[in-house]
Amino acid sequence: MLRLKIIPVLLLVALTALAQRSMTVAEVTTFVRSQIKMKGDDRMTADFLHKIKLTQKLDDKTVEDLQGLGAGSKTVAALRKLEEESAGLAAAPPPPVAAPRPVKPPPDSMEQAEALAAMREYALNYTAKLPNYLCVQITRRHLDPKDPKYRAAGDVIQEQLAFNDRKESYKVQMINGQAVHNISHEQLGGVRSSGEFGSMLHNIFVPEDEAQFDWDHWGTLRGKPMYVFAYRIEKDHGYSMYDDETKKQYTSAYTGLVYADVETKEIERITLKTVGIPADFPVKDVALTLDYKPTEIAGRIFTLPFHYELDSVHVRGNSKNEAEYKLYQVYGADTTITFEDAGPTPEDQLKEQPAKPVTPAVKKKP
Repeated sequence: MLRLKIIPVLLLVALTALAQRSMTVAEVTTFVRSQIKMKGDDRMTADFLHKIKLTQKLDDKTVEDLQGLGAGSKTVAALRKLEEESAGLAAAPPPPVAAPRPVKPPPDSMEQAEALAAMREYALNYTAKLPNYLCVQITRRHLDPKDPKYRAAGDVIQEQLAFNDRKESYKVQMINGQAVHNISHEQLGGVRSSGEFGSMLHNIFVPEDEAQFDWDHWGTLRGKPMYVFAYRIEKDHGYSMYDDETKKQYTSAYTGLVYADVETKEIERITLKTVGIPADFPVKDVALTLDYKPTEIAGRIFTLPFHYELDSVHVRGNSKNEAEYKLYQVYGADTTITFEDAGPTPEDQLKEQPAKPVTPAVKKKP
């Protein structure tokens, strides 16, 4: 701990030796940013700034940006003094703009058509190729009410999810770490969802739902390159919502993205966002992301859901549900799974990485 505390002081001592020389705006900005990051002493930072001479004009925006990053009052006062003293100097040149990195062009129309055909075949046969299994679903729910007289609320729901004969069923096991009995999934109240395992994937690609697909971008998930296609489904085949309090129901058109492994064409992420919800319906917006990954069941590998996030905007408040699927195993009518929650899914398993840029070909001289 002692070493960490003295690092800013040592940096100041080292720089003070050079304090009599002139500095550019970029050098001053870099110094102040470093002091902010290392929580350097405000008075000592200001003392150093009082001893330098700028070679360029320090503008008001730069000072305000540094103040916004956390520069102390004495440091800001010293910067304002430098701003006044340098007012007659030439403005600092703009920072150099990095050359744009080459971007991989979209696949041609034939490759897109072939990829979509393979993705459709995979989606429509997805549940048929799955075994009957059980897993644990841990859902973390949080509600942020719009009325300030209500406090934010949340809970953690543990359920055993059974997938048997291509149908899902839920058995609530624990709420906030306490075992419960005879409470159904529908009796949980609050925001809840079902059907993520196969029906969502099926509905996007089934011909009857008439989804419209367009190329969106190259992506990378969990280190693997992905085709990413945008889609839209109209309300006739849309996303169904029901409000417990008003007993109102509405089916919304929705849009989203589908991520498929470039090599296998297996789908590893689906996103969904409702569009065109009428003003008088209590749910204003729903967005959902479902992630899949290869998972072992009884010695075989299947690509199965492992995380989903559901965000909804309601007249009464905003809600966020995050769920993890764990401990997949072969289905048995009398089997029960219990385990200790290990916490949320790591962020690096969910964040999309940018597509790798194209490396320009280098021509060899003859």
